[in-house]
Amino acid sequence: MLITMATFRQKTERRSAVLSLRVPFPDIGAFTAFVQNIVLKNPFGCTSYMTGRKTHPPVEKVREMYTAKFVYLDTGRRQVGSGSEVYNTLEGYEDGIAAVVSNTANALAHGGKARHVSAADLFAATLQCHDPDDTLWFFSIARDRVTISSYSDDATRKRVEAWAKTVPALQ
Repeated sequence: MLITMATFRQKTERRSAVLSLRVPFPDIGAFTAFVQNIVLKNPFGCTSYMTGRKTHPPVEKVREMYTAKFVYLDTGRRQVGSGSEVYNTLEGYEDGIAAVVSNTANALAHGGKARHVSAADLFAATLQCHDPDDTLWFFSIARDRVTISSYSDDATRKRVEAWAKTVPALQ
């Protein structure tokens, strides 16, 4: 019996590109407004599509993550602890910050009161875009960078680059 080895053949060439921001998004408000603007205005010319029996919008948020950072300060304002919490929704992030800051048992355990350090927080969202040529690609936004990935045509990257040059937050 002749045994043949499985051979995977590349069918398409998927690419990715990263833009590092010189100035990170200053806060959660600026970040969420930026993401919402892309979803609502569809600056990339993406199109709606169907899979199974579900209709998808041209630009769809498929993942989000928010990390809140905390320090614990004693009565002399010395740091006696630190922590971070990760949330998968903006609402969870906002509610979680309030919960951590007001958690008396946790403050007693650390020996100090929790203070939210918003400048150290991290945020990320991934948007899925459907191109008119029937391909899907991803636009990922973090506090300090933008990544496009899984695109097969350089025209997609060039279209996003041209748009990015017109957006003050990305300069």
